[in-house]
Amino acid sequence: MRTIIEPFRIKMTEPLKITTREERERALAAARHNVFLLDADDCCIDLLTDSGTGAMSTHQWAAMMLGDESYAGSRSWKRFEASVRAITGMAHVLPTHQGRAAEGILAECLVREGHVIPNNSHFDTTRANIEYRRGIALNLPCAEAFDTEHIAPFKGNMDVDALRRCIAEHGRDAIPFAMMTVTNNTGGGQPVSMANLREVKEVLAAHGIPLIIDACRFAENAYFIHEREPGYRGRSLLEIAQEMFALADGATMSAKKDGLANIGGFLACRNPEWAERFRSLLILREGFPTYGGLAGRDLEAIAVGLMEALEYDYQVYRHATVEYLATRLGGLGIPMVMPAGGHAVFLDARRMLPSIPPLAYPGIGVVNALYLAGGIRAVELGSVMFGHFDGEGREQPSPLELVRLAFPRRVYTQSHFDYIVEVMEEVWRDRARIPGYRIAWQPAMLRHFTCHFEPLAR
Repeated sequence: MRTIIEPFRIKMTEPLKITTREERERALAAARHNVFLLDADDCCIDLLTDSGTGAMSTHQWAAMMLGDESYAGSRSWKRFEASVRAITGMAHVLPTHQGRAAEGILAECLVREGHVIPNNSHFDTTRANIEYRRGIALNLPCAEAFDTEHIAPFKGNMDVDALRRCIAEHGRDAIPFAMMTVTNNTGGGQPVSMANLREVKEVLAAHGIPLIIDACRFAENAYFIHEREPGYRGRSLLEIAQEMFALADGATMSAKKDGLANIGGFLACRNPEWAERFRSLLILREGFPTYGGLAGRDLEAIAVGLMEALEYDYQVYRHATVEYLATRLGGLGIPMVMPAGGHAVFLDARRMLPSIPPLAYPGIGVVNALYLAGGIRAVELGSVMFGHFDGEGREQPSPLELVRLAFPRRVYTQSHFDYIVEVMEEVWRDRARIPGYRIAWQPAMLRHFTCHFEPLAR
């Protein structure tokens, strides 16, 4: 095979600030050792998230010039609605300013205290919106998800037997809906198979329980199905996506991922009664139902981006980039979630730093070491983000201690990734010097965004 090249050329550049280690030490201390609190200008390579951080295409920028900023019934809304309907097949489409707003409307309308919401794995804002309504966000990942070294094609799947046990234990009335996150971000960006989606749907349908897809990375999941699941090689990614959504009763989405936009999202459903409830709350929280907190130009960018994300050549390039970094890091012996995820490389901080216990947050140690060594900002997906407190107020760790290197779409080139490898090699070589951390201050919810850390003595 020839080298897989970027299916685009660069038309505009943005300067990166190169800092010294001493400057980074001062910046990290001022940020209370929490990289979320760093100034973006102090991050040379920013892999904190792939949400809203991508580069838009010429077609998206051109579409923005057509933005109709009418308050109600704009042309831009019509184009946005048509794109979402073409992919999801859902009659009721409500734009939101980003995915968590869609999650918030869904939870406020449908979740009550004591309700149980099963998912293959809830991400942070999904869980927080459910728990804010005093519901229980229950993760039911497949067994393979907990073994970071195990190679399996669809480690993002739900444990269907666990779903059956959940329904038997709690009863249908306690479960207003179930969710499937595609791809499974919490579990390492791992995909969900069509077969698993279909089996989950059959179990839920037998009990009259609706299925909601968290569709942030639906196009990446469609690509994995195309590549790994028998019978899909001859199908377009759009056709695969349509088959996925045909199994769902509703969907939430952050268009900042596979919408290839810098802002936006949507909530979609088939049920007209749900739609009316969602629409009333949308007007109260976000805006009129034909703009939902977005400018017309944003609706235009998303309408184009949703379709661009389903272009096969784009997905080949994106996944080749992830595989490139994973292969280079694997060659150094650095432990990570295998196989590589769809939008990121997930380092296994527990295996990298086995002497640091989970509640000394090894993931934070790796994140901060990466920043100090080379100005690379990553994010912890471990006990800080996904730990919890039991009924007696004791902190319980997460099953996995991961560090995510999320790839902004169409932003970095191979030389950037070669630099990341060099920095990672340095961090790996000096890992015995990485400290654990304690939390000096934290808010009541979503603590990882704003809490303060202090390093522990080695």
